Amino acid sequence: MKPVVELSAASVHFGRTAYAVQALNQLSLKIYPGERVALVGANGCGKSTLLRVLHGLIRPTEGRFVSDPALRQAMLFQRPHMLRLSVLGNMALGLWLRGEPWREAKVLSHAALARVGLTDLAHRSARKLSGGQMQRVAMARAWAMQPQVLLLDEPTASLDPHAKREVEALIEEFVNQSSTMTLVFASHNLGQVKRLASRVIYLEQGRVLADLPVSDFFGGTLLQTQYPAAHLFVKGELV
Repeated sequence: MKPVVELSAASVHFGRTAYAVQALNQLSLKIYPGERVALVGANGCGKSTLLRVLHGLIRPTEGRFVSDPALRQAMLFQRPHMLRLSVLGNMALGLWLRGEPWREAKVLSHAALARVGLTDLAHRSARKLSGGQMQRVAMARAWAMQPQVLLLDEPTASLDPHAKREVEALIEEFVNQSSTMTLVFASHNLGQVKRLASRVIYLEQGRVLADLPVSDFFGGTLLQTQYPAAHLFVKGELV
């Protein structure tokens, strides 16, 4: 099966001086259709940078990145950006910029808001929503695009427990609608990783130190014996 994205010895540096930060370091991986890939690791390990590379927002400084430009992708950030428009306006604008007629964009937006239970907020200012509501609107905006690859950067990190459950349920419903939809998400919530992922990639200092099926990452002795740094991270003992 052809991968949806492929990185070969990819590095990303920020800055051009002797003090440049290396966010990714000779990283190689392939992600295939239908996979649910969780990116885990301590703050600063390269998770967010990797997601932005996969979405085409950052180009590798070195190495090779290959993806199919025909694939529809959507990315949700930890704190979604909302324009000074209504919720419906924020939804419809993205569809209109993609080429949908404005009237059709509004119809699709209403349907997406109904999918996440926010129809009653369609005409409210998007910037006056709660954090959980904003994240649900962002999910609806992504769903309206019908992406084949969904990228999430800590989608529930700043939400209260109730909002976390709501957004996580939407993510699961979203990816379950198609056996070929690919999910790649960064998360510090290891319980969420267990629930949503089929594969776990552990990053440290911009490198992949472990890449395992979720059952091997959280069970058995394989992680402890072959990937000691990842094992310490899971136990909460990583220095």
